[in-house]
Amino acid sequence: MTKRTAAKYKIDRRMGENIWGRAKSPLNKREYGPGQHGQRRKGKLSDFGTQLRAKQKLKGYYGDLTEKQFRRIYGEAERVTGDTGENLIGLLERRLDALVYRAKFVPTIFAARQFVNHGHVLVNGKPVNIGSYRLREGDVVSVREKSRQLAIIAEAISLTERDVPDYVEVDNQKLTAKFVRTPSLSDVPYPVVMEPNLVVEYYAKN
Repeated sequence: MTKRTAAKYKIDRRMGENIWGRAKSPLNKREYGPGQHGQRRKGKLSDFGTQLRAKQKLKGYYGDLTEKQFRRIYGEAERVTGDTGENLIGLLERRLDALVYRAKFVPTIFAARQFVNHGHVLVNGKPVNIGSYRLREGDVVSVREKSRQLAIIAEAISLTERDVPDYVEVDNQKLTAKFVRTPSLSDVPYPVVMEPNLVVEYYAKN
């Protein structure tokens, strides 16, 4: 499991945006960064700063991936034919923990990774406990029979702050989710603007 070096609520405040669109985000009350210097007036970001912020925001959204993990995914996106930014989004959305989050089996992306790691999930009927497992179009993800009564699932399904996107088909009765297709940037229901093109620019220069 990836070790999180920052609390998830601090990620929101560090980015200055409610990146998951959560009602409980501290940004709804405190629109400044964490720490003793958080209320200082922010200067205008340089091009590098803007690109770095775009990378950190996208990396943080998917559970605060390590730089090594994110850089590896970017490298794969770069090698595939087509727009690198769009490829990057597609690869991130094909992660098993991302699908579990999109299907609303859990309330947060962090809970999704833990849910997968604890063995609550099957892919095409077989147990998979690796959050970064890459799904293929047509794969069916289901909650293990013994795990279907967990309170976290009912809590997540009842959340109104986000909807299931159309590239995921969910059956809430059977607790299954089919990964229909790899989405493009415009398909993904990010609560804030994500700019993978700036991530591409960042890595092109660094």
